[in-house]
Amino acid sequence: MKRSFFICVLQLGCYLLFSVVSFSQLKWTNVDSLFQPLPSSVHVYFTNEPIDTGPFRAYYFIADLKDRHLDFTVDTAHDRRLTPSKFYERDDHPLVVINCTFFSFETNRSLNTVIKEGKLVAYNARTVKGKGADSIHLYHPNLGTIGINKKREADIAWIQTDSSSHFALASQVSPIAGQVFKTNRRTGETQEFRPTGYSKWKMQTAVGGGPVLLQNGQIRITNEEERMFTGKAINDKHPRTAIGYTKDGKLIILMIEGRNKVAHGATLGQEALIFKDLGCWEALNLDGGGSSCMLVNGKETIKVSDAAGQRPVPAVFLIKQKRNNGNGQ
Repeated sequence: MKRSFFICVLQLGCYLLFSVVSFSQLKWTNVDSLFQPLPSSVHVYFTNEPIDTGPFRAYYFIADLKDRHLDFTVDTAHDRRLTPSKFYERDDHPLVVINCTFFSFETNRSLNTVIKEGKLVAYNARTVKGKGADSIHLYHPNLGTIGINKKREADIAWIQTDSSSHFALASQVSPIAGQVFKTNRRTGETQEFRPTGYSKWKMQTAVGGGPVLLQNGQIRITNEEERMFTGKAINDKHPRTAIGYTKDGKLIILMIEGRNKVAHGATLGQEALIFKDLGCWEALNLDGGGSSCMLVNGKETIKVSDAAGQRPVPAVFLIKQKRNNGNGQ
């Protein structure tokens, strides 16, 4: 009896949490005409319908992962940062450029996993200081990452990588809060939790962020497990960059404008609900705030929030159109 009551309380709590951020399905307008030329397998949509009491603006880009004329890849700036527009010029004018990983302003390096052409080029370098009596520890959590394999299949998993890694280990089961690698800042002693269910992740392209927003078609925000936007921060509104995929092989990139008079941004819960309404099977939050930027054929979608303009970043996710080689391929 007590167990049933406890479960009911938990269910009620979850319902109340998501009813606060819920909204009717947004109406999206196709704006392909603003970003031509576009291949027939991709589309761009826009909405400025409010999701609650605040003004809202967002775009999403949808692409068919099975289109062999599209190349889903990444680029990195090697210990420096470039604006998305600089990456656009450097990478010979790709169809899409978006920011992706979180990064260090001090080192200019990504703090998340990046895989390019099957090779691990950046690893999880994010550390989190414990709180209160636990402040002597530094935690190194496993973070949500999206990958695309050679078969053009997408996957979102929790990734284990470090500076000694030659490949990424992935789990389809979310980590347990607190059960992560940690270091005692006073003694240097380490305690390593080795979770089960991790195996080699054979991806051609991957970028990390966090937290995961959707898992198996259901809202499952692992902010506490990944030690990102913990506590009340889950309800803060910000510009957002995020990515997800549908079961039928469509990749969806979501860009939410914020920090201005016509767009206040979104919470992680609102972001997750949008992906669920768009039919995504899994979805992942990426670096947002002043970093959020998406270029389609070199044109900005959302208005970036930094007063100085586009923020330089160390890595970008790209969608390129493959060139015709003259042999009809």
